[in-house]
Amino acid sequence: MSIQNAQTVVRPASFLQNLQKVLRQNIREYGMFIALFLIMAFFAQRTGGTFVSARNLSNLLNQTGYIAVLAVGMTLVIVIRQIDLSVGFLAGFLGAVAAIALSTWGLPVFVVIPMVLILGLIAGLITAFPVAQLGIPSFVASLAGWLIYRGFLQQVTEGTGTIIIKDETFNALGNGFIPDIPGLGGVLEGVHKLTLVLGVLAIILYIYSASSRRSKQQAYNFEVMPRDVFILQMAFVALLIGAVTWVLATYQGLSWTTVIMLLVVGIYHFVTTRTVLGRHIYAVGGNPDAAELSGISVKRILYTVFGSMGMLSALSGILFAARLTSASTTAGTLFELDAIAAAYVGGVSAAGGVGRVTGSIIGALVMTSLINGMNLMGVGISYQYIVRGAVLAAAVIFDVYTRRTSR
Repeated sequence: MSIQNAQTVVRPASFLQNLQKVLRQNIREYGMFIALFLIMAFFAQRTGGTFVSARNLSNLLNQTGYIAVLAVGMTLVIVIRQIDLSVGFLAGFLGAVAAIALSTWGLPVFVVIPMVLILGLIAGLITAFPVAQLGIPSFVASLAGWLIYRGFLQQVTEGTGTIIIKDETFNALGNGFIPDIPGLGGVLEGVHKLTLVLGVLAIILYIYSASSRRSKQQAYNFEVMPRDVFILQMAFVALLIGAVTWVLATYQGLSWTTVIMLLVVGIYHFVTTRTVLGRHIYAVGGNPDAAELSGISVKRILYTVFGSMGMLSALSGILFAARLTSASTTAGTLFELDAIAAAYVGGVSAAGGVGRVTGSIIGALVMTSLINGMNLMGVGISYQYIVRGAVLAAAVIFDVYTRRTSR
């Protein structure tokens, strides 16, 4: 009697099955993109397209800049299970210092900006000291900083109330646009050519980095995204970058604020994903005790992250002061809460150890899109706060739910 071996035929999963699997496994990462798309589609419909006009999108990115910069630093602070409430008034105070240095002391821009960034770094290290050396909760240490920097801000602005900044180079950081390539016209007349070039380069860089990362994962036998879904993802992101680039190019191109914001996100994304320091930050956030036992200096990570947060606060203050071409007593008010909200909406986990700096820019865009869209619709400020609070609560609930279901 012959025994016939039965072979099980494994049918390849369909495209929809692959797509559902990828969405289910990456719901934390894709959820914020879906939320941003729905918010923008809603406001585009309710404002008759004004929300997605070239002028408004450019204005939206400029509004997002100083909050996104803060949110990048706040994401890392929350990743290591800490919080920093001092960043709002620290940004306002250092923006005022920059204004005084330019207007009263007569210092040039190339001296003022590094000076203010260094002051921000020192302020962040001061905040880290009681947390790292004395074990004081970061909530209390940074709350003390919140009060101190608020007092400093009021002290330096109490004489005039508002310090006007007349330096055009400095103000261009908040209101100016990158120069265009001269001498090109024809079919591209009236279109910002350099913005288009940068957009094409961004698409090429994204496709190359995504393909390279996938190839490396396959070389080490890691599970990768199905090929059809991977191609769809690359095509979608490329089209999105191309569409945004074209819209901005038809107005005045990329603003300096947008360029600075993208550079900050790019640098921090590289540090957190490609360096030993980045791995140590997430190790401390995942389990500080285990990280210490494995040879990672938790104190050093605390100083690094809080110092970085202080420096980004200084940059945020510079961008905000440049945008308003002035520094005032109220500068920095609620910035820390906007940054925390953007970080949570962007996917950082309240439990620590989870979160990407690229998500922080999406979270910042979500929050500023809500403000911008509701302003265009004429929604009252009281209702705006209610809606923003509801979105933040939904983001935290979503975080808790996804963590529970993934166990």
